[in-house]
Amino acid sequence: MHIVYIHQYYCNPGMAGGIRSYEQARRLVAQGHTVDVITTDITGTHGKLGWRQTEDDGVRVHWFSIPYNNSMSYARRIRAFFQFMAVATTKAASLRADLVFATSTPLTVAVPGVLAAKLRRVPFVFEVRDLWPEVPIEMGALRNPVLRTAAGALANFAYRNASEVVALSPGMEAGVRKRRPGTRTTVIPNAADMALFEVEPEAVQQFRAKHEWLGDRPLIVYTGALGAVNGVEYLVRAARRMREIDPGIRVLIVGHGKEWEPTKRLAAELGLLDDTVRMWEKVPKSELPVILGAATMSTSFVRPIRALWENSANKFFDALAAGRPIAVNYGGWQAELLEETGAGLVLDPTDTDAAGELFARYCRDEAWLEQARIAAHKLAVDRFSRDMLFDQFAAVLTRAKAGTENLTRAKAGTAEK
Repeated sequence: MHIVYIHQYYCNPGMAGGIRSYEQARRLVAQGHTVDVITTDITGTHGKLGWRQTEDDGVRVHWFSIPYNNSMSYARRIRAFFQFMAVATTKAASLRADLVFATSTPLTVAVPGVLAAKLRRVPFVFEVRDLWPEVPIEMGALRNPVLRTAAGALANFAYRNASEVVALSPGMEAGVRKRRPGTRTTVIPNAADMALFEVEPEAVQQFRAKHEWLGDRPLIVYTGALGAVNGVEYLVRAARRMREIDPGIRVLIVGHGKEWEPTKRLAAELGLLDDTVRMWEKVPKSELPVILGAATMSTSFVRPIRALWENSANKFFDALAAGRPIAVNYGGWQAELLEETGAGLVLDPTDTDAAGELFARYCRDEAWLEQARIAAHKLAVDRFSRDMLFDQFAAVLTRAKAGTENLTRAKAGTAEK
C-alpha cells in the first residue's frame, strides 16, 4: 500500500518527543509499504518557507514550518492547528494514496485526512490520542458554547468518515463509541520500545559517576512535558516531604513546557532546587534510556481531572521498557495495571505529603524494587512490546483497505446487474 500518514507533531529518535508514528511508519516501510508522513517543523529553525522533505529509515517525511509549543496561549495554539490543517490538506491531496491515516491531537488533522481520502476514494483511518473535546472542556480551556459545539461536530465528522478508529486507551475507545456507537474501534496503546531501552550497566554506572549529586543515591525521575495537564509541581511538593524523611533521595525532572518556570520557581522557593531536585531541559528520545536506566523509579502525573485518567503517556511505557517501577497520581486503566501487577505505585491525586512518604519508603525497599522491576519488564514484554502492538496496527490498516475494496466490488457488481 501507499499510505499517507498525517501527524502534526511527528518526532524521530533524534528529537524530543514521542516516537510512536516514527516506529509505526518505519515498520510499515519494512513490510514493503510506501509511507509519506505529513508534519510540522515546530522549532522554526528552518527558515525556508514551504515544504521540505527528509527520509527516516525509508519513510518520506514532509515538513512545513509552523512554530508551536505549549507555552503559547490557547488562541495561538488553535491558530497553529488551523494553519497545519490548511497546508496539510493541500499536501495530502497532492500525494498518491491507497489509504490515509491521521493521528490526533489536534482533532483538526481529521480534515485533511478525510478530504484526501475522499479525493483518492480510499479508506481513512483515524487515531485518537486524546479524547477531544472532552478533555479541554473538563479542564476549562474550552468554555465558549459555540466552540464546544464546533469541536463536537469535528469529532463526529472524524468518526463518521473513518473506516476504522484506533484508540490509545480503553477510556478513549469508550468515548468514541459514546459519541458514535457504530464506530469500529481498536485499542492500541502506546508501546514499550524494548530494544531502545536496553542499556549496558557500564553506561548507567558512568552516568551516575558523572553526576556527583547523584552517585549511588536513589533517583526518582520525571521525563516529558511540563504542561497544564501534567501538574509536575506535585512531584516537587512530594520531594519536600520526602527530604524530611530521607535527605539522600534525588529527583530529576527532564522536559519542557508551559509549567517549566513555575515548577522551577517552586523548587527554589522550597529550598530544593539544585539539591534534592534537579531540572534539565528536554533531551532527544535517544538519550532517555540511560536516564531511565539510572532511575530507581519513574513517574507520571496529571492534574486531578477525571478525563485525564484515560491518557496513554509515553513515559509510562518507557518506564516499563526500561524495567523500572513507575508511580502515578491518577486512577484509571494504568493505575489498575500497577495495582494488579505490582509494577509501581498509585499515589493520592492531591496529597503530596503522603506521596513523599511513599517515595521515601519504597525507594529504599530493595525487595519491593526488585519485584516491581520484574513486574514492569513482564508487562512490557507480554502486553506492550512495540512489535506486538504494531502487528495489531498493521492489521487495522489491512482490514480497512480490504473493507473498502470489498465495498467497491459489491457496488460494481450491483451496477452490472
